[in-house]
Amino acid sequence: MPRIGIDLGGTKIEGIVLQNNGEISHRLRIATPSGDYAGTLQAICKLVFQLEQEAEETCSIGIGTPGATSPQSGLLRNSNSVCLNGQPVRHDLESQLQRPIRMANDADCFALSEASDGAGSGTRSVFGVIVGTGTGGGLVYNGQLIQGPNAIAGEWGHNPLPWPELHELPGPACYCGKYGCIETWLSGPGLTRDFADNNDITAREIVALAEEGDAKAEDCLQRYERRMAKALASIINVYDPEVIVLGGGLSQIDRLYTNVPRVWGEYVFSDAVITKLKPPVHGDSSGVRGAAWLWPEDKT
Repeated sequence: MPRIGIDLGGTKIEGIVLQNNGEISHRLRIATPSGDYAGTLQAICKLVFQLEQEAEETCSIGIGTPGATSPQSGLLRNSNSVCLNGQPVRHDLESQLQRPIRMANDADCFALSEASDGAGSGTRSVFGVIVGTGTGGGLVYNGQLIQGPNAIAGEWGHNPLPWPELHELPGPACYCGKYGCIETWLSGPGLTRDFADNNDITAREIVALAEEGDAKAEDCLQRYERRMAKALASIINVYDPEVIVLGGGLSQIDRLYTNVPRVWGEYVFSDAVITKLKPPVHGDSSGVRGAAWLWPEDKT
């Protein structure tokens, strides 16, 4: 059975039909009804029905969402699309679609995609990282997501930056109410704030300045690389993945894949670090592909 994957974003909803060989046979994108919960559900259902009509088959349905479903209440939480928070998204979609669906947050879907047939293909353990507007992560072992009883496995962005230097304490304020969270340092806004408090520059521009020999930009990127190395070292010390895959806008900074592994050995509790740091194979498509892969082949 083919799989439908839906990537629910704040501005667009993307849907694909993924065949068993990993090929995308159909793809559609529509605008997300802004701030409209009922409208968002209707848009997802319409997209599913349209994809099935084009594929001429009934498909399994996997959905990647911002935020995650609380195991206790069944309600979505921690979504930056705030109209979804506190809503029984999965229950309501299953009622409207009249069939079971699978849901996971967008970072989990990214990790699953890259573990299934991307940068982590052929390995047992993968940590997928999103470094963009925010900072998220997902854990995959033997092709299966590790979500945990609290549905927060991989949420490294709201741990404090490990081994902070004195000038990094207490750290920037985070929207979660704490200070010095990894997200406040490694997200795109964290990088640009570290370069200039007014944030009137992009990460791409900082990289370009460094390539032109700008000392301030180079120092900023070296601080970023060391902070990422520390943060990922703490993951390696706990989970010891074979591959770490970076996604999100900052994953396009090529120098990270060379410079971060040069540093993380100082913080990993081992005489050698075999873990590989890799860019994504599927890029922006990883989220929607991972949503489709929420249904493994023997369950479709």
